Amino acid sequence: MANKQAAVPGGKGVPPVADRAEAIRNVVLVGPAGSGKTTLVESLLVRSGVLNRAGTTAEGTTVCDFDESEHRQQRSVGLALAPLAHGDVKINLLDAPGYADFVGEMRAGLRAADCALFVLAANEGVDEPTKELWRECAVVALPRVVVVTKLDHARADYDRVVREAREAFGEKVLPVYLREADRLVGLITGDHRHDEQRAALIEGVIEESEDETLMERYVGGEEVDAKLLVEDLERAVARGSFHPVLPVDSSTGVGTGELLDLVVAGFPSPLEHPMPEVFTPAGGKGPTLTASPEGPLVAEVVKTTSDPYVGRVSLVRVFSGTVRPDATVHVSGHFSSFYGEQAGEAGGHEDHDEDERIGALSVPLGKTLRGVDLAVAGDICAIGRLTRAETGDTLSDKDTPLVLRPWQMPEPLLPLAIEARAKADEDKLGIGLQRLVAEDPTVRVEHNRETHQIVLWTMGEAHADVLLDRLEHRHGVAVDQVELRVPLRETFAAPASGHGRHVKQSGGHGQFAVCDIEVEPLPQGSGFQFVDKVVGGSVPRQFIPSVEKGVRAQMERGLVAGHPVVDILVTLVDGKAHSVDSSDMAFQTAGALALRDAAASSRTCLLEPVDEVAVLVPDDLVGAVMSDLSGRRGRVTGSEPAGDERTLVRAEVPQVEISRYAVDLRASSHGAASFTRTFARYEPMPSDVAARLTAG
Repeated sequence: MANKQAAVPGGKGVPPVADRAEAIRNVVLVGPAGSGKTTLVESLLVRSGVLNRAGTTAEGTTVCDFDESEHRQQRSVGLALAPLAHGDVKINLLDAPGYADFVGEMRAGLRAADCALFVLAANEGVDEPTKELWRECAVVALPRVVVVTKLDHARADYDRVVREAREAFGEKVLPVYLREADRLVGLITGDHRHDEQRAALIEGVIEESEDETLMERYVGGEEVDAKLLVEDLERAVARGSFHPVLPVDSSTGVGTGELLDLVVAGFPSPLEHPMPEVFTPAGGKGPTLTASPEGPLVAEVVKTTSDPYVGRVSLVRVFSGTVRPDATVHVSGHFSSFYGEQAGEAGGHEDHDEDERIGALSVPLGKTLRGVDLAVAGDICAIGRLTRAETGDTLSDKDTPLVLRPWQMPEPLLPLAIEARAKADEDKLGIGLQRLVAEDPTVRVEHNRETHQIVLWTMGEAHADVLLDRLEHRHGVAVDQVELRVPLRETFAAPASGHGRHVKQSGGHGQFAVCDIEVEPLPQGSGFQFVDKVVGGSVPRQFIPSVEKGVRAQMERGLVAGHPVVDILVTLVDGKAHSVDSSDMAFQTAGALALRDAAASSRTCLLEPVDEVAVLVPDDLVGAVMSDLSGRRGRVTGSEPAGDERTLVRAEVPQVEISRYAVDLRASSHGAASFTRTFARYEPMPSDVAARLTAG
């Protein structure tokens, strides 16, 4: 350790600095909202001497909940770092939000960490959203220790929570400590008053042992050495096959010491945890790297914040090499290379390759930054003045650029149409939105050319509230929400004929153009076709493209309801021209008038966009979800088992019916269901719905 100082008398402690990966543990705290993660961080900081006194979420004085949005919402909304020292090991605690709207921040924490504390409240059960958080950790194979907090709550029931955790997460979730008054009793190394629980733990550990004869000897009555059991347990925790449970009372600090001991002894260092895949910017396979300070630089921006006073600050996990202040690094962002164009657009993240000179280097303790001279492989640091780097970007040596395979970004599914409250703030709104996208890959900004709306795609209402709050208080632009408009289309429902006559005489050259067209509907997705069947030169050859241009312009403007016209065949069959007064503009106007005349004499219909929707839902809610989709004019196209007592329901649903489905589904399923949506096609809108929509 380069700095083992843990506390400053009368004030906050100095976050430690590490000089080797073996002496680092990167630990993310994961768990449902309200489980006590942020308060647990406070207790661990006090235990290690970084803090003299724990802050509280109610008073807004905790290290990790320092954002103004967190104070207003009274919950964590962003990933925060709080390092401490325990013995000779630096522990980087990453406090991740538990609410589903902020799953992007939680996934960033999973990427930056090598292991997790899975936090459960003793007064709550293990519900479906909590199971989903466990699955998130399992997908990235993160070793986990289960921590049960809020033991002083009136409804606390430690045994029940452990039982529910085992049922939900598997039989390898077992308590290693029990709480007795103001102390913890170890089931392996303590006394034998809890024989049944001790036996279950020992058998669970022995099953993970590399010594194949150990179980046979234990069943035969041989006493197994406690030291050997502890070593086997720590190895099993490190490889993620065993998940010990510890009770921790954050209000008194009971259990914090035992938890820190287990983090240091049982959790893997960055050298022991698999590194993300490395590629060249062209997409080729990169070198095999380890967490060596002497290796080539490969680091990743896991969080970006913009502050009006400090500027942009990037929280960076260093995977290989060493980061130093004022160095020039290569910044790579290649989301579409891995997930396709739509994946890059879904987060609003653009591909780019450029060199940047980094600014000051620091170790964060919540919002407090302490300058340091370097950050080695395996560590997490903050970098100032990276003006182009965004969350998810890779930093590497400028002479040998590399890019890490990005983590999977969740898709924002709740759209909000917004506009600047003051006309003068429209430019400021654009800048603010750019900064939101750079900070948060789960945000997508859509400038819809058809509806002329700015649409902010978010993860849910709480996420939307935070984004709008930041626009106003951090970026200085207030916005109003307006009704979201779904981009519709128009088409002809039957063949029609149209006559366009544009004749004006006002002295000098006049305007003269007449054309007759026939319009036929085409199959969905055919687009626009134009055919010339003029006979005898009634429309001069040079003006035939003008008629087509006028028809196309009118199609863009719409006919009955003002929406673009699609999937028609227009045939020019006749017309008239004047040797002096006919012109390109005159025949453009006549072509537009002819299409409008055809629409007035025939039937047109509105087309609406339809999405393919896939809903992942617990088996007992399948019927309710299918019924709800049908009520939204959806067609259920099938369902299939998805494992873990869940079913994937597939349906096709009009977009106008699911603009708030992200909110409605979460409410109706109590957070147990999720969905994805992709555009399928346009279909005719029922006449009663169209009438209601146009009337509104």
